[in-house]
Amino acid sequence: MKLDYFVLGTNNMKQAIEFYDALFEGSDLTQVFKTDRMNYWQCESFTFAVAIPFDGLPATNGNGTMLGINVGSEEEVNRLYEQAIKLGGSCEGKPGIRGPKYSAYIRDLDRNKVVFSA
Repeated sequence: MKLDYFVLGTNNMKQAIEFYDALFEGSDLTQVFKTDRMNYWQCESFTFAVAIPFDGLPATNGNGTMLGINVGSEEEVNRLYEQAIKLGGSCEGKPGIRGPKYSAYIRDLDRNKVVFSA
């Protein structure tokens, strides 16, 4: 079994696209498709998307919910963490060893929690 796709909710699609386009620049995730309420980035192993909720209610972030992305190296963990902070994201845990992984935790502009690990 493997992760196929992951969708995070947003209340500001333009802002979310700008954040993730800039964050994923230089990685293997590239923007591949968009609709009025969803925007997709894809690499060989999975798809990531941001979406305005289908039910029309505001997007909210889950307490305890997070998306973990294996980015392949400690250097890439550090780079993505710094880029996310520079883009207005917030720190939820600076890069470092946590259990068996080297990880960094951020929240995006909608307060969704994302983890970069190697």
